[in-house]
Amino acid sequence: MKKLLHVIATPRGDDSRTLRITEAFLESFQATHPDWVIEELNLTTEELPSLNTRRVDGKYVLLGGNELYGSLREAWQEIISHIERFLSADAYLISTPMWNFSIPYVLKHYIDIIVQPRYLFRYTEAGVEGLAQNRKMVVITSRGGQYTSDEMRPFDYQEPYLRMIFGYVGIRDIEFIIAQPTDMGTELQEEAIARARVKAKALAVRF
Repeated sequence: MKKLLHVIATPRGDDSRTLRITEAFLESFQATHPDWVIEELNLTTEELPSLNTRRVDGKYVLLGGNELYGSLREAWQEIISHIERFLSADAYLISTPMWNFSIPYVLKHYIDIIVQPRYLFRYTEAGVEGLAQNRKMVVITSRGGQYTSDEMRPFDYQEPYLRMIFGYVGIRDIEFIIAQPTDMGTELQEEAIARARVKAKALAVRF
């Protein structure tokens, strides 16, 4: 059985505009991919491990080409568990709003936990090699503003960052479903969400 890991980075639950779109994707996905397991990771309720001094020390041990040992490995057990959970998936669905032109802090926290040397990437003579290759990712997001014009596109730090950081670890098949604008009146909001839901359903079928 293949697994889709659904990473949720919005705290709004049923009030989330992002999750309204995700709901359409998942309904279509489950109907057309009955052989897949969907595992949910809600970053707003999950207690993520902190990157304290001891754990950062472990990162530098790994960057130096060495294995974690003793108390350092013990300090890293929660981090390793999250990395293993991430790598156990065949594909990913990330539900995240745009916050302050980028991503919510819980998603950044999660990325900082799992993107670790010798686990998700390694250095070779040819350069950096991502260790999460041959996987797909869908990012569903809602944005208060409209970021399609030449004037506003430079303020979008969300899509470029997510493409870069997950591409860095080997995931390059990434598709975005974006609802925008959602803070410029109810009518525009509902139109944007409706368009995104249609795209989400179609993408889920051909995923």
